Amino acid sequence: MMINTPAICIVDDDDDIRASLRLLLEAADFLVRDYSSAAGFLDNDVFHAACVIADFAMPEMDGLALQREVARRRNDLPVVILSGHGEVEHAVKAMKAGAVDFLEKPVQVDALLGSVRRAIAIGEEIRARSAEVRNARRLLDLLTPREQHVLDELVAGQSNKAAAQKLGISPRTVEVYRAQITTKLKAKSLSDLVRITLAAHRPSRAADAVN
Repeated sequence: MMINTPAICIVDDDDDIRASLRLLLEAADFLVRDYSSAAGFLDNDVFHAACVIADFAMPEMDGLALQREVARRRNDLPVVILSGHGEVEHAVKAMKAGAVDFLEKPVQVDALLGSVRRAIAIGEEIRARSAEVRNARRLLDLLTPREQHVLDELVAGQSNKAAAQKLGISPRTVEVYRAQITTKLKAKSLSDLVRITLAAHRPSRAADAVN
């Protein structure tokens, strides 16, 4: 099996539970890999998994500690936490740490599949937004310092005349810069310029983690 193929990764120290979860997920046509410890998963699959299903109570590193480590390394990787006890306190801690869902054992098939599909969708959305951030920053890097200054004024809602007055240039020069900016950013409207600028200033941890 290719270790770099995105898969649903099960992390649970109970062999029977891992086997049961794997059977349920593979019956739903998911590619599955499983690990008996958090360390085993982190050493092999953290940068390739599509979703993680982790037991809350495990020796050495429990599910909550694993969730925190996953968030540190790759905040685009969704985690579903399972617990044999289902205490509210555990659920709250897991969700605050970033878990997509918290399910009680024995897990209901529909609940498990629903959580996994939702987790995968969340991960895909995060990666898509991260790609948008990277592309926006790449485009803005094409601008000269003066073009960036003009863009800042336009995005702030300034008219060509107001931007010209603030920058100490003529409105005609602002128009020229605006045309150059529009071409470089492949924008069709002022709305596009605003969208690209806002995207470039979003946090990019997910983008950095995926690379």
